[in-house]
Amino acid sequence: MENICQVCMHHCRLKPGQQGICRARKNEAGTILCGNYGRVTSLNLDPIEKKPLKMFHPGSLILSVGSYGCNLRCPFCQNHEISMADESSVEFVQMLPKELAERASKYRLVGNLGVAFTFNEPLVGWEYVRDAARLVHDQGMKNIMVTNGSAELWVLEALLPYIDAMNIDLKGFRPEYYQKLGGDLEIVKAFIARASRDCHVELTTLIVPDENDDVFQMEEEAAWIASINREIPLHVTRFFPRYQMTDQKATEVSQVYALAQTAEKYLNYVFVGNC
Repeated sequence: MENICQVCMHHCRLKPGQQGICRARKNEAGTILCGNYGRVTSLNLDPIEKKPLKMFHPGSLILSVGSYGCNLRCPFCQNHEISMADESSVEFVQMLPKELAERASKYRLVGNLGVAFTFNEPLVGWEYVRDAARLVHDQGMKNIMVTNGSAELWVLEALLPYIDAMNIDLKGFRPEYYQKLGGDLEIVKAFIARASRDCHVELTTLIVPDENDDVFQMEEEAAWIASINREIPLHVTRFFPRYQMTDQKATEVSQVYALAQTAEKYLNYVFVGNC
């Protein structure tokens, strides 16, 4: 039986056995399932600042975990080997939520704060995030999600009780730019606005030359963020050639700093990255 996935803006109409755009969700016998549940492709103990989170337990370590799949198609993706992959094109190990929570607790002695769901897009496998994050909380530890924010609000509501902090990509502030990436700006704005009410949120905007690097766009973006809360930290980061954009030049450092200075007119905390 054909069915519609309701997780994100794509609302993929899937026949039995068919995968969604994200390559992580699928129709199995008429039911939409999280096909990457418990399938871990990446696991690493990282400084929390790498997420990046500058104002949430700085100096801590965090156990970072990822699977495969993403519902956007950014041509500059730095994790494309897993985010653009599916179960047939990537290696993974099975790690149930209990095992992940136990692993996180094991590393507490070396300064681990908890678990960060990252590397690929965690929202395409939100059920695993929910189940694992609940058990991490039971261990008295924290949960972080690094996400593109491209999901329906009911998914966010299901996760908010268990997520303590997020870094959300705000890739630009033009609807047409989001369309090029396979996304929807309004979906992300709604996600950010809702998440920031009950969760520590930091935002990241990657500055890509000739795409989202004009001052007027940053003015609008920063003003909108400030309309929610001037205290929301914004990371303005430098693009380097990646994936399908290896022929593009890296963003000029001076342009990144100029846009950060623009954002500082509206926001209390602006950080520059990759410079």
